[in-house]
Amino acid sequence: MQQSGQPRPPHPGSTGARRRVLLVDRPGRLDSLTARRRVAAHLAELELVYAAEGGPVARGLGGLSADAALVCDDPVAAGELSGAGLPVVHVHSGHAATLPPVTAAGRYAHRPGWLPGPVPASEVPVRPAGVIAPARLGRDRARSGCLLLLSAWEAAEDELRAYVTEVARPLAREAARRTGSCTVVCDAGHERVREVLAPYAEVRVHRAADVDVDALHAAAGAFLASPTLTAVSLAQTRRAPLAFLPPLGPHQDDLARRVRRATPIPTADPAEGIAEDPAGPAPWAGVDPAADDLRGAQRIARAVRQLVLAPTGF
Repeated sequence: MQQSGQPRPPHPGSTGARRRVLLVDRPGRLDSLTARRRVAAHLAELELVYAAEGGPVARGLGGLSADAALVCDDPVAAGELSGAGLPVVHVHSGHAATLPPVTAAGRYAHRPGWLPGPVPASEVPVRPAGVIAPARLGRDRARSGCLLLLSAWEAAEDELRAYVTEVARPLAREAARRTGSCTVVCDAGHERVREVLAPYAEVRVHRAADVDVDALHAAAGAFLASPTLTAVSLAQTRRAPLAFLPPLGPHQDDLARRVRRATPIPTADPAEGIAEDPAGPAPWAGVDPAADDLRGAQRIARAVRQLVLAPTGF
């Protein structure tokens, strides 16, 4: 049984007494994937059944009985499951200016309390979760190599090909030269990324849905990442260095600008190499701990647990 939030197929035949929670996310979106895993890590006493976006379980349970559902970034699934009578907690995991309306018993948004700028607009009430942090906050003592975390969930095919060729490839090679190796993890378009980077033995490519991003970051000596809340939360909660990749899409560009209003995160320039040492000093000393909350995953897990135990009293 998986209690860590990793994907697994549903098994309708279970007759155990443990309460069951359905997990739904968008595996092609890094923030959605990591939010679901981090919250699920705090639900170990429950039976967790995973269904990716668009799967048969997410579209009406498919004959599976469940007591509640955690849905990340799938308003349609949240609405359908709520309509079928299942209590749902929905999480908006990524950075955006506006949030789509969602029918759910509980609605949360991943947002650091220190992040400048207006909160996302929403037609329905949404609770700020604070930072959805990894369950393990420490880093390995023996760290090596570089983790390059690439999010391309909103990129078109031609845009992604150009980006990987002109941006990710030179930066991955430079990171490998500096640190000895580079592990590239991408959410969408991983086939294209793997194709472009295949000739370089010192660069390894993985799909985010297949690996534990939080564990890879703990083991890495350096960190380059697309401007995402997954990357910001990893670096901030572990007080680790971070260099942003050039933004790929308007959401990433807006998040990078807002983060830099609070703390100086450098950008890796593929034309000039990595100007800042990605394993150098962490830039989080200026972020006021009192302005933030690292308990987002626990807070959302508590809401799911309340629905499981007393759905009518939520």
